Amino acid sequence: MTQSRFQLVGSLLRPDNLRKYKTDIEHRDDITYPFYDNFPGYQDTERASIKEIIANQKANGIAILTDGEYSKSMWHLDFIWGFKGIKRYIADHGYTFKDHDGGFFETRKDIGIQITEPLSGKNHHFLTIYKLVKEEAGDSDTKLTIWGPAHAYTELAIFDGLVGEEHIYKTRDELKAALIQAYKEFLTEYKEAGGKIIQFDDCLWELFDPSNPNSFFADGNANLSDLTDEFVTINNAVIDFGHDLGLKVWTHNCRGNYESRHATGGTYEAIANKFFREQNYDRFFLEWDDERSGNLEALAAFKDKKAEIVLGLLSSKTRELDDEERIYKSLEQASHILPKERLFLSHQCGFASCDSGNELTIPEQWLKIKQGIAIAEKFWAD
Repeated sequence: MTQSRFQLVGSLLRPDNLRKYKTDIEHRDDITYPFYDNFPGYQDTERASIKEIIANQKANGIAILTDGEYSKSMWHLDFIWGFKGIKRYIADHGYTFKDHDGGFFETRKDIGIQITEPLSGKNHHFLTIYKLVKEEAGDSDTKLTIWGPAHAYTELAIFDGLVGEEHIYKTRDELKAALIQAYKEFLTEYKEAGGKIIQFDDCLWELFDPSNPNSFFADGNANLSDLTDEFVTINNAVIDFGHDLGLKVWTHNCRGNYESRHATGGTYEAIANKFFREQNYDRFFLEWDDERSGNLEALAAFKDKKAEIVLGLLSSKTRELDDEERIYKSLEQASHILPKERLFLSHQCGFASCDSGNELTIPEQWLKIKQGIAIAEKFWAD
């Protein structure tokens, strides 16, 4: 089917009744994941919303279904909250994003993480959600989106500094090994639950661009090359394990997506040789919706690989439909670099990486999705 050339990254805008519960979660510091016991009616509302969004995806011609990430408050932290050994708390500050006026914007603050005991990925709540997705999907393909392991390690070990004598893990190597093992435990049970496609989401690659003016990580970091190698090695350890299980392992990369705002810049050209060539993913969802992404020539790094590429040329951040002339031109350019049959089309990111969602309405979201499907049908018609 030609419309399968259009792909959804994963997340979709939440209905108001579900968002109410997510807002309540955001402001509570005395609750534990998955929070159902603290909010009467929350679990039933979430399940009903997931069933509805799967039906909506089917009705709109989506080929690979997700729960719309309706089971999550944030695209990444819910996964780590589900590990044994993790405690969540409301921090003094949120993540910093770029605001529309060029200033700074702070996200929600329930991003604090503590490691209270050795980590384990067994018996994860995401598997309960995934079983519901599979049941509702019927014969349709499904995927699960989770936090990329190297991104998780970087945030926990380097940004948050959760290693040392006062912590459960005394060294970065100890935490790294434990985190990789927890991911392997999760993937094993995901496969047993009938999972076939796992997608690791990640928004740190561009921070390894030494010329990125927005990187709080690369600037002046003498160990950047070693850290880059470590990052790729962590991902590949989990990717290769997934392959051994028989899973298709995909990734999505962007530069942040929170209420239609972004976190950083950096181009793909600067990091393609490392992150495109050396990571063993089967499919890459990449962000190419504006000038921050750089030139499509970075796709040349995939020439000697078999990976499929999903071009995030459309924008999930704007209310307006995308410029189709620009999309077709970019698709044509990409098809001269890589074979057309290895390419797909998507929005640069999901519509609601966090539960508050981007600055557009649910009807506007579906109009943009239908536009993407129509473009893909036309471009791949031959």
